[in-house]
Amino acid sequence: MTATHDLGSPRFAASYPSADSAGHSGSAGAIDPSALLRSAFRRHAAGVAVITAHGERPVGFTATSLTSVAAEPPLLSFGVGTTSSSWPVIAEAAHVGVHVLGEHQRELAATFARSGADRFGPGTGWRRGPEGVPLLDGVLAWLVCRVVARIPAGDHHVVIGEVTAGDPAGAGSPLLYHQGRFNALRD
Repeated sequence: MTATHDLGSPRFAASYPSADSAGHSGSAGAIDPSALLRSAFRRHAAGVAVITAHGERPVGFTATSLTSVAAEPPLLSFGVGTTSSSWPVIAEAAHVGVHVLGEHQRELAATFARSGADRFGPGTGWRRGPEGVPLLDGVLAWLVCRVVARIPAGDHHVVIGEVTAGDPAGAGSPLLYHQGRFNALRD
């Protein structure tokens, strides 16, 4: 392991006062902890997924919080905001669909991220899959998961799902989210 000595001075978020909407307070260099988290994660490239479920109607949202949790049993997690229009259905769903998007699906990712959008309208190719879960067409991979836990976490819930079905054989390269934009993977 190599130690790097010139990492700069640490900035401890807990010692900073509240900030304005840009994340800065009256003190020079002070950052609100929430703004600090958002700013740091803008620098973190993440894969893009769409989570779907079916209640009285199909729902879905774009997620960059998808994480593999365990191989045995096969578990994954994602976060969903409690103010999201999808949350009431996700909160009750026994199963969810998880879709790994390809770089050719920027518009699909934007549609599922946009509040008030007709996410399952004529521009979205989808079908019912196992357990009635809405499955999106043309994705790199899809999984159907049985929801095993919903854990409150601030203004979100972390949902844990156990994989029960899927197809990882879609063609293409993954879609990424970085610096507030959808991007393609570059070598």
